[in-house]
This record gives sequence, structure tokens and C-alpha cells, in this order.
Amino acid sequence: MSDNEVAAMPAAGSGDDYWLLARRPLNCLCFLTPLLALYEAGVLLLGGVQSDSYRNGADFWMREGLQSVGCQQVWLLPATVVGGLLTWHLVRKDSWRVSPETWLGMLAESVLFAVLLLLLGQLQNLAFQQWSGQLPLAIHDRDILPRAISFLGAGIYEEVLFRLCLLPACYGAWRILLVPHSPAVVLSVLTTSLLFSAAHYVGPAGDQFSAFSFTFRSLAGLFFAGLFVLRGFGVAAGCHAAYDLLVGVFLS
Repeated sequence: MSDNEVAAMPAAGSGDDYWLLARRPLNCLCFLTPLLALYEAGVLLLGGVQSDSYRNGADFWMREGLQSVGCQQVWLLPATVVGGLLTWHLVRKDSWRVSPETWLGMLAESVLFAVLLLLLGQLQNLAFQQWSGQLPLAIHDRDILPRAISFLGAGIYEEVLFRLCLLPACYGAWRILLVPHSPAVVLSVLTTSLLFSAAHYVGPAGDQFSAFSFTFRSLAGLFFAGLFVLRGFGVAAGCHAAYDLLVGVFLS
């Protein structure tokens, strides 16, 4: 193939195909910003000076990390998330053109994958009942609105922590250890999924450990990590929030 023919070929990912557009950081940011704004506003309105009691674990841990280096402002964490996605957009040199149709598609994907994860949970429930008689994880008794607000934050901040931050970090660590690309991806997905599940039992507000809940949360972590790798951050976070709302609010 000649140099002229190579130059005439379109750049990878330069098209306007939905499956590519949905993975772009700018579309992910536009899709998730309303959820992030609802969560942050809801926490402040419901909690006031005690707003930390309404924050989910990943949000609280990341804020503690920022506070440990002297960053106390309440708006700094969401600003960091927004700034990170914008920086990612700039590094990729993507177009600034946004696509509302893409956001609707991402919403549809998020709901569809949330329903699939719900079905996976039901299958695991049947398997555990047949094997050991264990029942599914119980939803803590809490008013619907605070629970819904918390689930929005979990969908975003848990995906920021475990998929957007830890998964690439784990991948980099495995690559430093000279693990080839594909096994490094698999090991990173497995590692972060187990950490995601284990994190739900940490601290005084953590859940009581059970084999059922740990197994399902590990499977859910694998599910979200697979979405992150294959469909991007926006769909993974949207699916996480949609699943939590579906199970914790509408079906509780």
C-alpha cells in the first residue's frame, strides 16, 4: 500500500458511529452531569451540615483523600470528575460536537444492561437458595428519597473510583510486571471487581458479610468493568445508577 493510500484512510474512531460516540469522554460527561448535579444538590438539601451521612462510600473515601491533602471545598470532588473527563477529551483530541441522540441511546443502554444485571441477580438468587437456602441481600430500611439520591452517587462515584481510576492503575501495574496486554486486562477486571465487592463491608457503615452478597457484588463488578471496557465510562456509570434505582427504589 502506498503512502498516499495510507494518508487517504480515515483515522480510527473518527466517524460518527453511535458505538464510538457513546464512548467519548465529552458525551459521557454530558450524559452524567445531570445525575451528578442531582446527587450533589440532593445530598446538600437533605443533609445540610450533616451531608456526609448521606454520601455513599466511594464519595466519602475520595473526599477524605482530598481533605488529607488540604482540599476541603465541597465542590472539589465533582469538579475533579468533570475536569478529569474534559482533560481526557482534550488528550484524545475529539470533536467538541455533542450528540443528544447519543445520550438517549446511552440511557437506553443503561436501562437495558441494568435489567440484564437484575436477571443475573435473580439467577444467582435461585442458585443460592437451591444450594444453601441463603436469601438475597436485604435493603436497609430508609426513606425513598435519600435512598434514591445515594444510589445516584453510587452509580457515578463508585464507577469513578473502581473503573475510571483503579482499573487503568491495575492495568498499568500488571504491564509493569511484564504481563501481556490481554491477560493484564483480564487480571485488572478481576482485581477491581473483587475490591469493589469487598469495599461494601468496610467501615462502621459497611454491610454484614455474606457469601451471597459478596458473590453477587463481585459478579456485578465484573459486569460493570466489562461495560467500562467495551461500552465506555458513561454507560457503565449509567447502568450502575439505573440498577441501584431499579432494585433499591422501584422494586424494594
